[in-house]
Amino acid sequence: MTTSPLILLLSGSLRSGSTNEAVLRTAQDLAPSVKVRAVLYDGLARLPHFNPDEDADPLPAPVSELRAAIDAAAGILICAPEYAGTLPGSFKNLLDWTVGGTEICDKPTAWINAAAPGRGQGADATLRTVLGYTGADIVEPACVRLPVDRGTVDAEGLITDPDVRRDIARVMDLLATGTTAIG
Repeated sequence: MTTSPLILLLSGSLRSGSTNEAVLRTAQDLAPSVKVRAVLYDGLARLPHFNPDEDADPLPAPVSELRAAIDAAAGILICAPEYAGTLPGSFKNLLDWTVGGTEICDKPTAWINAAAPGRGQGADATLRTVLGYTGADIVEPACVRLPVDRGTVDAEGLITDPDVRRDIARVMDLLATGTTAIG
């Protein structure tokens, strides 16, 4: 019996009810329809500030948990807001903790930018740069801009717009295809 690939969902927002988290919750909801499993990482707020002196065994427990979650995943889907022209500091901190490990190296990775039109390019550029340092395998066709209207997010934090849901499912399918390519 073949196990469906596991996609780790990384939100770059700490904000309760963010559209970024709604995108990932929707991806998790749609995962069975594209024959993947999806897990939403919830440890962003627990990560310590990156310190290269602490990037050694034994790692701080939250960092060890992050790296184990990345290692267990066949692929990674990110949805992060732009703040002051780049990624929020807390999410950049998460990415900094991945540079010293090898877990993300060659891992199929993509992102969805949920920002309004004309916004979010700084976050995209920073993601591309930092993920380049980590050695992540960026699945280009799965890196998309899907502006999300807050009014389309229901009480469970899921996006109800059928076009956006279809596009999220397509991203998950593309990422899953990227995960099966590496065996």
